[in-house]
Amino acid sequence: MNSLKIKHTPRPAFGLACCLLGRAESVLLARAAGFGFLVIDMEHGPLGLDALGQAAAAGLAAGMPVFGRVTGPASPDVARVLDCGATGVIVPHVDTQAQAAAVARACRFAPTGARALPGPLPALGYRVLPAADLAREAEAGTQVIAMIESAEGLENAAEIAAVPGIDMLMIGSNDLADGLGRRGQLGHPDVARAFARIAQAAQAAGKGFGVMGLPPELVPGLAAALGAGHVVATNDTNLLAEGGAALLRVLEASLADAQ
Repeated sequence: MNSLKIKHTPRPAFGLACCLLGRAESVLLARAAGFGFLVIDMEHGPLGLDALGQAAAAGLAAGMPVFGRVTGPASPDVARVLDCGATGVIVPHVDTQAQAAAVARACRFAPTGARALPGPLPALGYRVLPAADLAREAEAGTQVIAMIESAEGLENAAEIAAVPGIDMLMIGSNDLADGLGRRGQLGHPDVARAFARIAQAAQAAGKGFGVMGLPPELVPGLAAALGAGHVVATNDTNLLAEGGAALLRVLEASLADAQ
């Protein structure tokens, strides 16, 4: 890693991604478990805008941020996620400054972008507002997050972070490692250097930094120590599969001890 100082932040907010469980109750379950935000993941799995809208409405009522992850920079749902009440949109596979600029243009109202003016928004309590007030208030509560997940995105991280209207760079850990030729090797020094470079690019541009897909043992060094404000800790699929397997191991061991 180079010598550029990283801005440390307090304990990051930990989030849960939902790939399968898109019901509104997922918001309450995540909040009860202590998660700070929820992601409705429309990239990997069957969930779509209907699930996103339901979860976002529950999040607004419960005071819990809900983000929507779309399928990529060309997704037709980039701005619709915001129209449906999400706190922000997470856009995977942002590899170039041009892609980041297109995302910002779709998500930001003029003069920063060209987002179409919607009707009353769930994020604003469906209040009927003059167009200028609606745009101003909606902008204040919107987060546009570009995911860096490739060698090309790493190379262009500083340019992506500098795009007006982009609020945060978020690393897709497994895809980034894969793109660097280090599939499954999240602890490799090459991956650590890439994380630091992206964190530094975000800091230099005054943007947020987040991480998705790190195992718990790497969160202190590759997320918290680099100033990550948002960490997607796990998803519902892994939580159920890994938690279920761990429970069964405990049960099997307890039965063996009882014999």
